[in-house]
Amino acid sequence: MQFLRAILGTAMLAASLLAASLPAFAEKVSVTDVLGRNVEVEAPVQRVILGEGRQMYFVAALDKDDPFKRVVGWRDDLPKADPDSYKQYLARYPQIAKLPSFGGMKEGAFDIEQAIALKPDVLFLNVEAKVASDEASLVEKLASVGIPVVYVDFREKPFQNTEPSMRLIGKLFGKEKLAEDFITFRANEIARVTDRLAKVPNLKRPLVMLERAGGYSDDCCMSFGNENFGKMVEIAGGKNFASDLIPGTFGTVNPEAIVAANPDVVIITGGNWGAYVPGGAWVGLGPGTDMVEARRKLTGLAARPAFSQTQAVRNGRVHAIWHQFYNSPYQFVAIQEIAKWLHPELFADLDADATLKTLHERFLPLPYEPGYWVTVARK
Repeated sequence: MQFLRAILGTAMLAASLLAASLPAFAEKVSVTDVLGRNVEVEAPVQRVILGEGRQMYFVAALDKDDPFKRVVGWRDDLPKADPDSYKQYLARYPQIAKLPSFGGMKEGAFDIEQAIALKPDVLFLNVEAKVASDEASLVEKLASVGIPVVYVDFREKPFQNTEPSMRLIGKLFGKEKLAEDFITFRANEIARVTDRLAKVPNLKRPLVMLERAGGYSDDCCMSFGNENFGKMVEIAGGKNFASDLIPGTFGTVNPEAIVAANPDVVIITGGNWGAYVPGGAWVGLGPGTDMVEARRKLTGLAARPAFSQTQAVRNGRVHAIWHQFYNSPYQFVAIQEIAKWLHPELFADLDADATLKTLHERFLPLPYEPGYWVTVARK
């Protein structure tokens, strides 16, 4: 009898070890995406198409040990819009060079047949692709072959949709706790700014002119309304000049209006856009940036007529910051750096660079390289 019990115990142990080594069985789960759509998905998902390559900014945090293991296809924007981060990933995961890629929905370059052939468990689309996907009947065509589409958003209304998007992806990956850990980390880092500002009576908010992608074209000036970087400035203790001029998230402002407003601070978003505008005046920020060159370009942008006579330029309060903070869950890092620019004495001990390094160490598969912001040289 004891012998039989021993055999039975050994068999049960072997079975439990085998079960632990196998992936969890997928089951239908119902999720609500950021557009309020109820979608049924077999989860945890194993095969994913990223409708935007920059969704990797969060996907990589959920699968830190093997960030591309679920990705069977992605939009081709990461190598173009953020080639420095792409090169980091490529150096560590060379197989991504052969990963099937897609053009954007808005450009009419998304290949539906290719997507179906990849047999994904889900397609993640950004909300800005909604109009184009509706025109192409994308959701209906994929649904007819059992492929669900889920909308997420880190860009249009990030302070409304970033946390729900992270929770949604975390649930579909079977990584709910890790997603919550990231959300808590993000919230705590934002609170390091907001809690301190809340204790300042009669807070004086510097007037901030935000230029979106300065130097990308010869025109001036694209900017932000009361969301995205516009909201980051407000959270960081500033007043966004364009909030009353731009009704949505993105728009343009007149150079003459900037001169008349005479902003206290100018902040320009920058990135390495050589794929789009080779040799452009943009400030090429990102991991491993040449800071001497970045500062030279920023100085050139500050000399344009819209800015040259402002007190921001006279006082050396002109900065550039990595554009991709606008399209990732890493906005809290930008908020910290902006807060330090706006209120240097109040936030003298706040180190956004250390925060970004901690983000990499805790959640991301890539080593941290500085290069995400720069300030004009003091005269």
